[in-house]
Amino acid sequence: MTFVIGAACVDVLDRACVEECPVDCIYTGDRMAYIHPTECVDCGACEPVCPVEAISLAEDVAAGQEGFVTANAAFFDVALPGRDTPLGSPGGAAVVGDLGVDTPFVAEYRK
Repeated sequence: MTFVIGAACVDVLDRACVEECPVDCIYTGDRMAYIHPTECVDCGACEPVCPVEAISLAEDVAAGQEGFVTANAAFFDVALPGRDTPLGSPGGAAVVGDLGVDTPFVAEYRK
């Protein structure tokens, strides 16, 4: 079980969760942030600081937002646009910085 970031984060990208995460597992794309599913230790520190309540456990994601569970994992497991290889597990968001690209699901998402 891990935390995921949902639709409320799209085009908000507040980064309060990034600053709060003790293991640096929240990476930033262009339109939203993504939680690395294997680097996350399920501490929950990110959830209460999100100003738009976009973070939830994967199993508790709101109805209609199931695609964000897949998109969070795909951000790390599938080569993102403009990249030849998947991001994988680089060992922390600070190592890679803002990536400036999203999964196709998020890039095309309309609220």
